[in-house]
Amino acid sequence: MDKLSLLTWLEDATAENVSFGQYCLQTQAAELEIEESALLQRMKESLSVMRNAIDFGLTGVRSTGGLVGGSGLRLKNWHEGSDLRKKLLGALSAKAATYALAANEANAAMGRICAAPTAGSSGVLPGVLFAIAEECSIAEDRLGLALVAAGSIGMVIASRASLSGAEGGCQAECGSAAAMAAGAAVDLLGGSPDQVGHAVALALKNLLGLVCDPVAGLVEVPCVKRNAGAAMIALLAAEMALAGIESAIPVDEVMDAMAEIGHALPETLRETGQGGLAGTPTGRAYKERIFGSRNHLEE
Repeated sequence: MDKLSLLTWLEDATAENVSFGQYCLQTQAAELEIEESALLQRMKESLSVMRNAIDFGLTGVRSTGGLVGGSGLRLKNWHEGSDLRKKLLGALSAKAATYALAANEANAAMGRICAAPTAGSSGVLPGVLFAIAEECSIAEDRLGLALVAAGSIGMVIASRASLSGAEGGCQAECGSAAAMAAGAAVDLLGGSPDQVGHAVALALKNLLGLVCDPVAGLVEVPCVKRNAGAAMIALLAAEMALAGIESAIPVDEVMDAMAEIGHALPETLRETGQGGLAGTPTGRAYKERIFGSRNHLEE
């Protein structure tokens, strides 16, 4: 199958004098042979799942493996506290990090989530979108349009590289999620299609080479906290793009580089739970604690 080109889509949107989100809505609805309103309704349903995942995570749920839980609630409480001198993040950034943690903690606790683009990276896009929506008073229809844009960006990444941690490392999961969120954020705030492309490239460039090293093979450590970090990179990439800062390497080429790096990563750093943090003494001890008896039976 021929590779998709985000640059081509961005150029087409510019030529048609429409936002990238609107262009994606038109083209994706036509491809699916449905009305644009029906596609937006699907996006609203996905947004509802994302919002519910955030709310579930903010109840302080623990993961099934017991390695994570309560971080989203803890960060929320910290930022709602009275001592402003110790807070480093602004209101929007803090909310994005909080929501990213909470949504991915919902996933780790076996809650219902929207893979965006994967379960392991399911907190990044909701964190960024809902933080912007709440802090900037964005209507739900506009948020749905941004979600269409994010999904389209993910389609191109899947075409040119991968969305799978087992194939390309966590750059393919949290990296792709950050890129989708960055591009969607720019579109949400009225940025040009060209700026959307630069945001995607800037986000991906900051996460190239990120390994997938889940402790005990569970989507808990370092996955949950990595979602919060990716959300921060997405916001920074979007802010830089909106300020007119450009990526020196075109976005399609950044995706191609991501694919090359993913293929070069050793198997131990591609979701096998063998290398990286999973291979540390503490990481191995967690695995033994959770699965020790099972491992002995299998040997």
